[in-house]
Amino acid sequence: MENQSGPLSIHRLLAGMKKLDASDLHIKVGIPPTFRIGGLLRIMNAEPIGEEEADHLMDPVVPPSLRERFEKTGNIDFATHLKDGDRFRVNMFRAGGHTHVAIRRVKAEIPNYNDLRLPQVYGEVTEKTGEGLVLVVGVTGSGKSSTLAAMLDHINHMRSDHIITVEDPVEYRFIPKKSIISQREIGIDVDSYATAMRYIVREDPDVIFIGELRDHDTVLAAVQAAETGHLVFATLHTADTMQTFSRIIEFFPAHEHGFLRHALSNTLKAVFAQRLLPALPETGFGVVPACEVLLGTATVRDKIREGEDDALPAIVGRNEEGMQSFTYALAELVKKEWVSLQTALEFAPNRDALQSTLRGVEVKAQGLVNRIRSAGGKTG
Repeated sequence: MENQSGPLSIHRLLAGMKKLDASDLHIKVGIPPTFRIGGLLRIMNAEPIGEEEADHLMDPVVPPSLRERFEKTGNIDFATHLKDGDRFRVNMFRAGGHTHVAIRRVKAEIPNYNDLRLPQVYGEVTEKTGEGLVLVVGVTGSGKSSTLAAMLDHINHMRSDHIITVEDPVEYRFIPKKSIISQREIGIDVDSYATAMRYIVREDPDVIFIGELRDHDTVLAAVQAAETGHLVFATLHTADTMQTFSRIIEFFPAHEHGFLRHALSNTLKAVFAQRLLPALPETGFGVVPACEVLLGTATVRDKIREGEDDALPAIVGRNEEGMQSFTYALAELVKKEWVSLQTALEFAPNRDALQSTLRGVEVKAQGLVNRIRSAGGKTG
């Protein structure tokens, strides 16, 4: 990568992220600044970052209220921004006795479903759901924040609701349209998710967004808010829809599992699981999402209530009623020529199932061609 002349500046590095269309920036002692571009890490052509430099590079942007916390705990999250509006989610952590940083760029413009190339069902759930629990899950860097921003902003343009978000940190800044919006940031506006959730239903919300379900209290508050007539969106760090339930249940002691399953069966509207894949260069997309979708149909609710989670993959695998499996999503991306077959196979939970699905598509297509030819038509 090109060199940055002169001393390192965090503001120049952040501006460089925009110039290079980088999604992430890593600051680590002993190596030059490293950008993630199109899903791949690229190291700057610069001198390695020294210990003293790493420890003070972030000084211009660290909120004063969080400095003491970093000294005590060795970890903080916060957001910062450039004058042009681009925002950055920052995680500072101590490693080897010195400061390391991971920075995620959040573009100023709130994306929509078309920008993110999400399935139509995302919009349908947002529009039809007046109350209940909607989860967007995935590993770090799978696009959960952008997806939820698109969903919330869709409501913002569509309905006269009061939207309250609880985030750590706030990433996208919403401008009220039809809705009014309150965005609360952990560490600045409120000390913890638990505290924020304790009072949130008294603040007259219609829609609640919880940045992350991370423990018993936040899950319980989310479920109870959904039960009392609110539309609740939240994220969870799990790889797919099936792991979502085991992850949630892990937060609760065994004697509360029955209650939790009953509550989830009554409130769960959808689980959207995402993975971002490198797109083919000719698309110009950079990355595209492969999305697994589980909807809270009557059958799904029954399975959740009865603890029959093992039956859910087969239900999702039918690819009916708006639901779809990762295998189906990957096959669709290959058919659209958005990703290569090799990339899809690398991300596939079952490579044989994906290849079988794609062979089935080819067989059906050839059968159609043969029928047209037999009828004397043209294939184009």
